[in-house]
Amino acid sequence: MAIPGNPKIKTRPGSPIFFLAVLLTGIAFLFLLSSFTSTIGFSFSSSRVIENLAKHTERGNVDNEKYLYWGHRIDCPGKHCDTCAGLGHQESSLRCALEEAMFLQRTFVMPSRMCINPMHNKKGLLHQSSNTSSEEGWMATSCAMDSLYDLHLISTKIPVILDNSKMWHHVLSTGMKLGTRGVAHVEGVSRLELKTDVRYANHLLINRTASPLAWFVECKDRKNHSAIMLSHSFLPSMAAKKLRNAADRIKAMLGDYDAIHVRRGDILKTRKDRFGVERSLHPHVARDTRPEFILHRIVKWIPEGRTLYIASNERTPGFFSPLCVRYRLAYSSNYSKILGPVIENNYQLFMIERLIMMGARTFINTFKSDDSELSLTDDPKKNTKFWQKVDRTVEEDGS
Repeated sequence: MAIPGNPKIKTRPGSPIFFLAVLLTGIAFLFLLSSFTSTIGFSFSSSRVIENLAKHTERGNVDNEKYLYWGHRIDCPGKHCDTCAGLGHQESSLRCALEEAMFLQRTFVMPSRMCINPMHNKKGLLHQSSNTSSEEGWMATSCAMDSLYDLHLISTKIPVILDNSKMWHHVLSTGMKLGTRGVAHVEGVSRLELKTDVRYANHLLINRTASPLAWFVECKDRKNHSAIMLSHSFLPSMAAKKLRNAADRIKAMLGDYDAIHVRRGDILKTRKDRFGVERSLHPHVARDTRPEFILHRIVKWIPEGRTLYIASNERTPGFFSPLCVRYRLAYSSNYSKILGPVIENNYQLFMIERLIMMGARTFINTFKSDDSELSLTDDPKKNTKFWQKVDRTVEEDGS
């Protein structure tokens, strides 16, 4: 018995069936168009349609890429979940995660916000010359990641997306659909294993948040320079465009200049032992960062009469004034008309100041990162165990 076929319905251009067919076809087309635009993360009402479409075409789609996720907050989970570390420590962790994404050839899912430690967010650092209290702080406890870094610039080296983007939500949705091939939750696994072991390598998403450690602790063999893929200067040079522009304007006004970074504040922390002796992890820094000792130290590196830009977390107005007997001094507070409209927190200010220091003819840091650098003190930067007696004596040779 033959299966009867559906009778063919002939339609005339003026018939109701014809108009219904046209209507359904139009609705179907609009639905497909809407689905396409939501997938690639833009709408036709946006002025950046063509730019976003080009980026989507260049980068591909979620089915052709793999992703690395370390968590929604830098160093969390970890020991800083209730508060957070300063910008430098968070950047160590962020650089570690970016290196791993680079090694694995995966897109890095970056937290959309960075936590701001209130200890490092005092307004007095920018407004030393005004009546603003040195203890008054910026209100924000976090800031948008793209207010600190140029994500498009970073993506020229390591592709990144934010964890509040449509693409990230699409990745999560796709990961759920893939089941066991979607997400690999890892802890204590080396990046080499993640790249070569099929238990991880073929997954759409590697989730590092199972680790209870701070992110940068996961970077193994950090003292082996051949294993380091991103230099310490990478993230400072990736500052957001408005921060780079502000730094360029200040550098142009400074002309030919030198710079010093004087870290005081939290690094001067001391405690007394059971005999009442004052001890510190950095026993000479309180002395070496005072202006009279700075003068004694830098004279062999910076000639008299030079313009000296000083970046410091010292909040006492006029603290560095004794240096003006030999140098023309400049601070961020001298450029408040440039910085005021741009700066919303001290992390942004420090990122601008780093760019300024990078542009100096001679730059002297508080601590040495390596033997080739100039420093105000010979104390090691990384000392977390040995509390030594605070030394305030004058050294004969100033070294």
